[in-house]
Amino acid sequence: MKLIGTGFHWDELNAGDQFKTYGRTITETDVVNFVSCVGMLESLFVDAEYRKAHSAMTGHAAPALLTLSLAEGLVLNATGQGTGLAFLNMEMSVKKPVFVGDTIHVEIFVEEARKTSKSERGLVRTRNHIINQDGETVIEYVPQRLMAASGN
Repeated sequence: MKLIGTGFHWDELNAGDQFKTYGRTITETDVVNFVSCVGMLESLFVDAEYRKAHSAMTGHAAPALLTLSLAEGLVLNATGQGTGLAFLNMEMSVKKPVFVGDTIHVEIFVEEARKTSKSERGLVRTRNHIINQDGETVIEYVPQRLMAASGN
């Protein structure tokens, strides 16, 4: 019996499967907490007057790593809760900036799901698009995860 709220196991996924997460709006508090926590106290993120005078962008940009982190939370809650064993690697490409007030969701495309030498584990590679409220891809990333098999 599958536990409600449990994510997918590697052997329940097939190349070509697609999923979409719920949305998440980026807040000023998200940016302040993130840059303070990791020490990313760059003027672009913490100084409104600097942004007005020197930034080529209008609005308060969110760090790409904050956007990625929030997206990973959405992905975990949608597909990997309790079944993910390890985040192994990824490729990432930032396409557009994300700003305070933007709402993101993640569209997940399974590229590969295969067992490892230990049958209770499998490798899953997905192509994830972080999409803003205008339907634009802001970040594309391709993670590979180690995931549990069903029945374990």
